[in-house]
Parts: sequence; structure tokens; C-alpha cells
Amino acid sequence: MIKQKQAAPPSDDVRWRFVMATMRRNGFRRSALIETLHTVQETFGFLDEESLRYVASSLNTPLSQVYGVSTFYHLFKLKPAGKHTCVVCTGTACYIKGSSNLLKQVEKDYDIKPGETTPDNQISLLTARCVGACGVAPVAIYDGTIQGELTADKAVALLERYQDD
Repeated sequence: MIKQKQAAPPSDDVRWRFVMATMRRNGFRRSALIETLHTVQETFGFLDEESLRYVASSLNTPLSQVYGVSTFYHLFKLKPAGKHTCVVCTGTACYIKGSSNLLKQVEKDYDIKPGETTPDNQISLLTARCVGACGVAPVAIYDGTIQGELTADKAVALLERYQDD
């Protein structure tokens, strides 16, 4: 059996040890891809191109497959998240009750689209298919707290509290 040469981490950052431990624990098998990507994201906060290349090389997996997995699952982030998050529900009940209007207002007032972060890295705007709070639609989740029965003005007002943070 030929032993594959292990790729060197992208930097001497000690956090790469956590990533390497995950890959080692799984025998550097391709089947460890999702677990390894989760470890990278938990450790560094997001998946950048450098980390995707390192994981691909270490797991002897095509970069296209690593990129495909990291973009398929919505929990993986390819850019650093903002200090605060706003997740607008776009499920049927929320949509019918006006979530598209509050999403448009946030986009307009903060000049960002879903999946983007404000230039000052304060707010990341995300969407979710359904957050399971249909009874108080439309809803958004601000830093993990659900806010229901929102209007466009209320949605923006809740974000304004993050401006001076």
C-alpha cells in the first residue's frame, strides 16, 4: 500500500490542528468531507478558497466536489458572517403575509442582498424556507431570537439597534 503524502496546512495557525485531527480520526477518507468542512467552519467561521483547496488535497477529493458540497448545504458559509444576523423567513405563510416586503426594505436600507454582509461586517442578511413560526408570520430571526408579526419598518428598526455595536 502506497502512503499518500499529507498536504501541509495553508498556514501555521494552530487552529488547523483541529481540522487535521478530524481528518486523521476519519482516516483521511472522502467520506469525512462534510465533517471536515464543519470543523473548518466551526474553527475559522467560514470556508475560504484556501481551506477548500487544503481539504480537497488532504482528502484526495476533487476540488469541484468539495466546492459542490460546500455550496449545496446552506449551513456552509463561503464568506465571513457579520457580527449580527437577520434571517428572513420566506416560507408560504410568511410570504403571503409580506415577508418579501420586509426583505426588500432591508435590502434597500442596508444595500445588501440575501447571503451578503454589510461592508462594516455588522449585519449578515439571510433567508430561510421556513422557520416554523407560521402563526406569527411574517417572521425574522435576529441573532437567534424570533421576531414575529413584522412589518418592513419594524424589521429595519430591529436592525438599527446593531448600528452602534
